Amino acid sequence: MICIEAVVRPERVSSVTLALEEVGVPGFYYYNVTGQGRQAGVEVFVGRAGQTSTRSAVQKTCIRTVVEDGMKEKVITAIIEASKSPGEGEIGDGKIFVTAMLDLARVRTNERGEAAL
Repeated sequence: MICIEAVVRPERVSSVTLALEEVGVPGFYYYNVTGQGRQAGVEVFVGRAGQTSTRSAVQKTCIRTVVEDGMKEKVITAIIEASKSPGEGEIGDGKIFVTAMLDLARVRTNERGEAAL
């Protein structure tokens, strides 16, 4: 089992979750995060006179799921296609992290491992 965590633009959450469902991932969760990467912030309007300010940290959404090892490439490809900006993509489109999942337990039934997925 592996854990796939994708940090994407908040406006892309619906397309990413739909893409996950289409490739057979029924379970995932997501939450809002704030951070900084190569994008190095965004320029925002402050006040009424058209003044701008640069925020070093930007809003993103982290989507996490746990899947069988054999689904890794399919899930990563689906996330990339759903979260990438048109054309060549843009800085700030996101990152995908893949880590090994040692164990998993379903609380209700006490099932363990892949049976708990």
